[in-house]
Amino acid sequence: MGRALLGSFNDTSVMYTLKDAYSWWDELNDSPIWQDLIFHVLAALYGVVTLVALVQLIRIQLRVPEYGWTTQKVFHFLNVLVNGVRCLIFLFHRDVLQLKPEIVQHILLDVPSLAFFTTYALLVLFWAEIYYQARAVSTDGLRPTFFIINGIIYAIQMVLWLIIWWKPISLFVILSKMFFAVVSLFAALGFLLYGGRLFSMLQHFPVESKGRRKKLHEVGYVTTICFVCFLVRCIMMCFNAFDDAANLDLLDHPVLNFIYYLLVEILPSSLVLIILRKLPPKQSIMPYHPIR
Repeated sequence: MGRALLGSFNDTSVMYTLKDAYSWWDELNDSPIWQDLIFHVLAALYGVVTLVALVQLIRIQLRVPEYGWTTQKVFHFLNVLVNGVRCLIFLFHRDVLQLKPEIVQHILLDVPSLAFFTTYALLVLFWAEIYYQARAVSTDGLRPTFFIINGIIYAIQMVLWLIIWWKPISLFVILSKMFFAVVSLFAALGFLLYGGRLFSMLQHFPVESKGRRKKLHEVGYVTTICFVCFLVRCIMMCFNAFDDAANLDLLDHPVLNFIYYLLVEILPSSLVLIILRKLPPKQSIMPYHPIR
């Protein structure tokens, strides 16, 4: 009898705890004050990341002004662009929510996500070039492949936007979200493949090689961070596609948006910018690769 009462008491306690948690979650999501606070905090965090990337871009340009748009410069410029746009979207989130037709809101949130993919795919390209050059394999086809893949991804997404605008049925919305999930999964696998290959190659360099240990740690940390980042994005987009409670498209869930963007963009970008903060040498033996 006592055990039955205790079990009933525990079940009731759990039920009330879950109810309180849902009440707290809904209260924050429905409160205009909390909505503004959460989105303004997101805007501030994105603003800080934008400023850090911009400062680093300027430092690199001052350090090696004789080079054009190197991979490193393009990477930081894209970080400035992506995080700057995110900052403005969250700063003016109420104006974004008023935009019609609704597809415009989807586009404003999706374009920075696509640009984020391009930004970090550039790192995969850079590592692939280093890996194949070290193995005396031609890298002539890597950059055209990079541009072709990005072009196909952007073209497919634009087609999906047009279809959703023309006929906004749930199937096409789900396809658009799942497309983002697949793109994120391939990005995660790209980091695992080429980051892992480069890490393994650096491990076999002579111990006395200058900067070997630091470069080894750099590649290992960035590979791990970016792999986890894109894998989490993939998983979240899958939930987003099939669960209305996990909707991330129209800024309807500020608490979920805060957690999502903090984990998949702000934190990874901040860590990668810190890890890759080293300036290039003034006279580098390694060639720079301008974007053509």
